[in-house]
Amino acid sequence: MTATGTGTATGTAPRLALHRDRRFRTFWLSETISQFGDRISELALPLIAVTLLAATPVQVSVLTALIWLPNLLGLFLGAWVDQRTHKRRLLIIADLVRAAVLLSVPVAYLFGAITLTQLYLVALLTGVGAVLFAMARQAFFVALVPRSAYVDATSKLSMSRSLSFIAGPAVGGGLIQALSAPVAIVVDAVSFLGSALLLSRISVTEPPPPPRRTSTLGLVREGLALVLRQPVLRAALGCTSTVNFFTFIISALLVLYASRELDLSAGAIGVAFGFGALGGLAGAALAPRISRAIGLGRTAMIGVVLFPAPLALTALVSGPTWTKVAMLAAIELVSSVGVMLMDVNLNALLTAVTPDDARGRRAGAYSAVNYGIRPLGALVGGVLGTSIGLRPTLVVAGLGGVLAVLWLLMSPVRHIRTLDDPVA
Repeated sequence: MTATGTGTATGTAPRLALHRDRRFRTFWLSETISQFGDRISELALPLIAVTLLAATPVQVSVLTALIWLPNLLGLFLGAWVDQRTHKRRLLIIADLVRAAVLLSVPVAYLFGAITLTQLYLVALLTGVGAVLFAMARQAFFVALVPRSAYVDATSKLSMSRSLSFIAGPAVGGGLIQALSAPVAIVVDAVSFLGSALLLSRISVTEPPPPPRRTSTLGLVREGLALVLRQPVLRAALGCTSTVNFFTFIISALLVLYASRELDLSAGAIGVAFGFGALGGLAGAALAPRISRAIGLGRTAMIGVVLFPAPLALTALVSGPTWTKVAMLAAIELVSSVGVMLMDVNLNALLTAVTPDDARGRRAGAYSAVNYGIRPLGALVGGVLGTSIGLRPTLVVAGLGGVLAVLWLLMSPVRHIRTLDDPVA
């Protein structure tokens, strides 16, 4: 097996070699560290807005929207990244930028100068760093992992993400209660520094970019055309964009709902989300096995339904504190299984059907739509939460997200069993 994405197409050997590959293990560790830090900021930033700055539902939704708004830049960043040789260098720069931006929050807090405007800027700039990282990560991933191990590698990375959702919120909630939310963000900044250090130790031979055939705008058009014309990419984009729109209506309001409507503390919220994230760990571990048993496409479709449907039940949470925490945890548990069944299989499929010389601009075009719709969902969540109330909004969003499965049902994806199928 090689590390250039040209391994054998079948067999179990790639999985064993991947497990023993020091460079992949280092990359895996860097992502794990970064993911754990992110879980703290995801809880801390909205809590700063809600508890310290008395933010309204609309203001909290704007904060969430600004984190994802830079994905619209992915159209151009993806094309630009395709023309760069040193993808690892871009990953390191993205990590360092995010670390510096996040450190501004505890500094401002210590001087009593923290404002909602600063939180908006932090959300926006960390979002830009995340987009740059995501665009460069596509090509870097392919340099490390052979095609035959895409599902296995994606599963391993997703397991780390799931573990971060288990321990991250609980640890983050404890840190926030002990140190305050602004100071707890230091942990996320340090995690980015650790990620950058680990990435700097990975030696990868990155192929030079192909000769430039057109302008950056032309590359952008090529990326959009690839995503919209290729049937698998088009169906996956429609599916994930739909589910993201509706689930981000919920994401924008969930911490606010749990804090104000359910009257849960930061620690209780962290425990509920952390326990619920056990489902993500199980889903990431089971995704390759279920895919081999019933097919990649069918597994992804099951995940698309299981992800948003349980979230509608969040509106029914009530009772004493322990009951509220248990109900939230159970809902998150089932939803987390679904998101991993969807993500692991669709991400492996997207990687497989994308030409090597178009990974950056494909990722840019895809994320511009898929992630670009998240701010819209967050803003709609703020408006609906204010106009019809938080509980009805959660029901509408959860049930609406289930409609995303129609994109896969009406596409070739539902017939795909493995990455070796002709359509894949």
